Amino acid sequence: MKKIIVLAFTILFISCSKEKEEVILPKQVKKTIQLNPKNYNVAFLIMDGVFNTELTAPYDIFQHTKFRKDIKAMNVFTVANTLDPITSFEGLRMLPDYDYTKEKLPKIDILVVPSAEHHLDSDLKDEVMLDFINKIDKDALFITSHCDGAFVLAKAGILTNSASTTFPSDIDKMKEMFPELDIRKEVLFVHDDKYITSAGGAKSFEAALYLCQHLYGKEVAQQLAGGLVIDWDLKNVPHLIIKD
Repeated sequence: MKKIIVLAFTILFISCSKEKEEVILPKQVKKTIQLNPKNYNVAFLIMDGVFNTELTAPYDIFQHTKFRKDIKAMNVFTVANTLDPITSFEGLRMLPDYDYTKEKLPKIDILVVPSAEHHLDSDLKDEVMLDFINKIDKDALFITSHCDGAFVLAKAGILTNSASTTFPSDIDKMKEMFPELDIRKEVLFVHDDKYITSAGGAKSFEAALYLCQHLYGKEVAQQLAGGLVIDWDLKNVPHLIIKD
């Protein structure tokens, strides 16, 4: 009887050990990003708590430019302060393409700052991230934000001479936090100089389409919108263009 009990425990131990081995994930191998040197380089700044829509909406629009002919399309990639998996606010897990704290990055023509869970508090104390934004600002053609991403741009000090907007219910909070800034209400995006700030949410699609229309013209923007079943007409979008 004792032998049977010992044998049963041995089988159970071996079985559990095998189960553990089966759930161990292989080490992630960083994928090499292929960038077309003829395209714009568009970097998306991501971190834990990034909101899905403010990331994926402009990413979808910009990534689809490569299917349009006779334009300078966009290389899209993500940057973070790590190469470990990033978890969005809604639970989507993703691997960053570049770690901006350790790696040499390609020249960034367009920086996109989606909203994230802590853009109104702890992220505004991240000096490494703010320094990164300031560094990119020196040479970037455009810097865009969606929803509360505008708070990060404001904290980095790059909106000092430009009008901007943010998530509608956070406009008063932004005015309180940055009283020296020109923050606009009742618009879904603002384009001032090279900065485009948007209300975020589903309107992130429209701010991204606007940038494409600015770069490529109305016809291409409508083609991009049609590919994603979006009814696009800039005239129907409350917006403000101050200087471009």
